[in-house]
Amino acid sequence: MNDIDAWVWWLVGAAALGIPLVVTAMPEFGMLAVGAVAAAIGAGLGLGVVAQVLVFIVVSVALIAVVRPIAARHSAQRPQLATGVDALKGKQAVVLERVDGSGNGRIKLAGEIWSARSLDTDRAYEVGEEVDVVEIEGATAIVI
Repeated sequence: MNDIDAWVWWLVGAAALGIPLVVTAMPEFGMLAVGAVAAAIGAGLGLGVVAQVLVFIVVSVALIAVVRPIAARHSAQRPQLATGVDALKGKQAVVLERVDGSGNGRIKLAGEIWSARSLDTDRAYEVGEEVDVVEIEGATAIVI
């Protein structure tokens, strides 16, 4: 064991930490692997064993403390670009056939003809009026 330099052992440890990173997709293993690489650099620069372990701990903990919350916040965000029917919510449409609470009306929405019904069952919209789409249920736009 004494024939192999300490930096090599740290690189072996980094590679070993990379395996569960790939298998489990847990980024914490990657951060620990980066800490091991930092400790290997420290060993290559001649730091003692205690200093190498401290470098490993400090770099790993710093990465976990800083990068992990940023990654969690980023993954929790909704996509900025709405697609499909989600992109149609909030859009304006033009009434082509009288729209009321029964769902027999028609609107022109984003260049396409959609069946539509009024959100308020007591409200009706006449041909030519502009309405706002608040929801899509199947192939029917719910409008106000």
